[in-house]
Amino acid sequence: MSSESQAALGSASPAALGSEPHGGGPRAPRRPEPRWLDAHEHAAWLALVGVLLKLPAALDAQLRRDADMSHFEYQVLAGLSQAPEHTLHMSDLALFAGGSLSRLSHVVSRLEQRGWVRREPCPGDGRYTNAVLTAAGWDAIVASAPGHVARVRSLIFDALAAGQVAQLHELAHIILARIEASAENT
Repeated sequence: MSSESQAALGSASPAALGSEPHGGGPRAPRRPEPRWLDAHEHAAWLALVGVLLKLPAALDAQLRRDADMSHFEYQVLAGLSQAPEHTLHMSDLALFAGGSLSRLSHVVSRLEQRGWVRREPCPGDGRYTNAVLTAAGWDAIVASAPGHVARVRSLIFDALAAGQVAQLHELAHIILARIEASAENT
């Protein structure tokens, strides 16, 4: 990888590479030097980025091929299948599935067309809309779960020892907590 590419990915400072802007005119005030990634951090970051980019596509491909649904649709059905009475507020379901309320609304519309989900007003608070898993939706998640779990196992857990699974769990929670705290402060 070129030194310019490393700088763009955060492992080397542009000043160290001799890429400080030159030319006439007044210079902008200097910003504090960022805490650049060292070689080990850079390698770990690139590996994590690779997982973040490739894992969702691999899971999506399996579900589309075997169950004719996207990974996001699967997450919506899975969230409802685990909820009491197979029902969640749309806003809570969006959080569970990791999507915006707008994206969820479009996906739930598709799932409604397939007869897998229905929307209904929340009986306790009419300001909310509930998503409810239908019997056909239950059948769809039950039929697709074995293939999905097998793909997750083959891509992740079969390659890890028990101690590594515990480390993965711990590291994922640490990172998620920092992301969630950061989102709350913006």
